[in-house]
Amino acid sequence: MANISALGIGSGVLNSDLVDQLVEAERAPKENRLDTRTQKAELLISAYGTLKSAITELRLPMRQLSAPDNLKAFSATSSNEDVSVTVDSAKASRGTYNVNVLSLAQSQSLASSTFADRDSTSVGTGSFTISSGDKSATLTIDGSNNTLQGLADEINEAGIGVSAGVIDTGSGFRLVLSSEETGEANAISVSVTDDDGNNDDAAGLSQFVFNDTTQNMQETIAAKDAKVEINGIEITRSTNSFTDVIDGLSFEAKAEGVTSTIKVEQDFGAVADRVGAFVEKFNALQTTIKGLSGFNAETGQGGILSGDTTIRSIQAQLRNVLGRVVPGLENASIRTLADVGITTDYETGGLSFDRAKFEEQLKKNPDDVTALFAEQGRTSSADVEFLGSGSGTTRGNYAINITQAATQGGVLGDSALADGVVIDSTNDEIEFTVDGSTNFTIQLSQQTYASAADLVAEIQSQIDSNSALNAAGQSVRVGLDSNGVLQFTSGAFGSSSNVSILSVENGAALGLSAKTGTLGKDVAGTVNGQEATGDGRVLTVTGAGGAKGMQLQVAGYKDGDLGRVNFIEGIGEQAVNLVTDIVGADGILDAKTDSLSRDLERIQEERIRLEDRIASYRERLVSQFTAADSLISQLNSTGDYLTQQLAALAPQNNSNR
Repeated sequence: MANISALGIGSGVLNSDLVDQLVEAERAPKENRLDTRTQKAELLISAYGTLKSAITELRLPMRQLSAPDNLKAFSATSSNEDVSVTVDSAKASRGTYNVNVLSLAQSQSLASSTFADRDSTSVGTGSFTISSGDKSATLTIDGSNNTLQGLADEINEAGIGVSAGVIDTGSGFRLVLSSEETGEANAISVSVTDDDGNNDDAAGLSQFVFNDTTQNMQETIAAKDAKVEINGIEITRSTNSFTDVIDGLSFEAKAEGVTSTIKVEQDFGAVADRVGAFVEKFNALQTTIKGLSGFNAETGQGGILSGDTTIRSIQAQLRNVLGRVVPGLENASIRTLADVGITTDYETGGLSFDRAKFEEQLKKNPDDVTALFAEQGRTSSADVEFLGSGSGTTRGNYAINITQAATQGGVLGDSALADGVVIDSTNDEIEFTVDGSTNFTIQLSQQTYASAADLVAEIQSQIDSNSALNAAGQSVRVGLDSNGVLQFTSGAFGSSSNVSILSVENGAALGLSAKTGTLGKDVAGTVNGQEATGDGRVLTVTGAGGAKGMQLQVAGYKDGDLGRVNFIEGIGEQAVNLVTDIVGADGILDAKTDSLSRDLERIQEERIRLEDRIASYRERLVSQFTAADSLISQLNSTGDYLTQQLAALAPQNNSNR
């Protein structure tokens, strides 16, 4: 390559500045066109990003409205602050409940007799077994830990829900044990194997025994369950929190002897707030669209997306979803958004929201308003409840056919229960297992039961108040079959449902023996002829077709043709699906930005090719200028030589004259 720094030496004109000017003149128009294309592509990508963000903001409020539970919000109030209440709108229903707090739950505390010191006096040696609830530990007490403090440390390290400490009373030291959990089920039990050979006297390690037969420690605070009456029905729990008594309602008792009226009412304002949030986000989207595609009269310019077919298509799709009659509601009281006070301003494209009209319609037509926004399955049979849909479920009307009804598992006794059964310490305990997961024991009140019905009621009462069963959210129903034999039935349905008798004391009097129960059956059938699987009473459609993914709950012991289910897909669900399609990975906006990104890549490739051409062009200019400059230099040298020769000849010519 020619040395550009030497250019112009011969001519004084064809220098590097001239090369730069010519190269720039060649580059500028092409580079300007590429810059313009780059700027437009980047502006469009930014505009589509802004549009995508605004559309995505619409999805959250619409998703909330697409959930039926969000359209039946409930609020709960308590007339007494000592009974606090919370509500789960997904499960709650309207109602009024009178709550009377009979007693609060408390944890048990035990105290030993007084010792002279905490660190040196021996408390005895042997094996020390302590339990609380379903946890227990056996501790070895020997010469290394046989003091009050040593025993307390061992108990604390056992991790069984019992805390131990040593209290200085001023006249001596006492070991104090406290259950960490409230309720009678978490009462502390202590038994020992004392090295002195006596396991229940008040000497050695035995002085700490506290169980059903021996109480050598002082019970300073008794373990107690919380008891309340709800509309006159007594309920017992191991804690002061009652979360599984009334569907969707949880309350906590804070003081004994107080009463409260709890009211659960539908919160129409909360639902209206959700609708208002949707309207706000939709109007914000319209403002964004106007800024991107509208015409500014002051500047005389349109937005970057003015005339863009994509933005027009999106607006048309949204208007189609929001403005039409919801399929399936053609004959309903509520068919469109306008029917609930949401109307379109055709000048701005935004929505107006008449909150008062919406709340009025929600009160009058709750089911239709729910179906307007959310998915809803309307069944023709009271024995079938629509639970939900799947991603593959499409709106339509589907036939329900049950080939196997769901049943409850349970166990039947051996012989008829007689009147006048005597219950005493030899036959008052029965141990069960329920649904293959919960073992529990009941202890019957010791007395003579005049009738079999009285004894059935006692058994049912003991089962209903069992803390282990209540904590697991399970139940067992007790009754007599047609032959007067005791029958125990699980509250659950399906192939996991069962009741077995693990043990029974002197069961002959009750007509019982240890016995494994019979499992229940899961529901089976089809929806729209599509295959479905059962779990208890819940039938889930798995076969291909419009009903795929739908879940129905079928009443137990019901089979055959159970009518139809009309699946309605409300505006909320449709809008969520539309927005997802628009902003998703394969949506129209991503397709646009991907295309623009490819344009930017091509522009970059063109820039590289332009630089290559410019470099080649510069090289040609330098080469041409170098050759021309060399020629000019030679001509200049020749001219200088001729001038010199002519100047040398001039004196000779003058002398010849």
